[in-house]
Amino acid sequence: MAYQVNGSTIEADEEGYIVNLDDWSKELAAEIAKAESVEMTENHWKVIDFLRKYYDEFQLAPAVRVLVKNAKKKLGAEIGNSKTLEEMFPKGAAKQGCKIAGLPKPTGCV
Repeated sequence: MAYQVNGSTIEADEEGYIVNLDDWSKELAAEIAKAESVEMTENHWKVIDFLRKYYDEFQLAPAVRVLVKNAKKKLGAEIGNSKTLEEMFPKGAAKQGCKIAGLPKPTGCV
């Protein structure tokens, strides 16, 4: 699998997670979101930025429980709750959010 962005081909695994994390860009994120049928809003981008910062700090993609807990602290209760995150990323807040953020699949996600 691969994504086409600005004339470049970005390799992804069979589930759609990019192979080289350094290939990530906001343009690529928009393409992945489109492929995932997620319409990106300002709040989506806040979650994506949060996920990328979390990964930079811990070198780990957060599982959903960790995502909700930490997003609530950093982004507030309006975004950082499981209901809102699941509405934003219907195929799984951690799983789909990390895919769009250009991160590996979170540990424990099937």
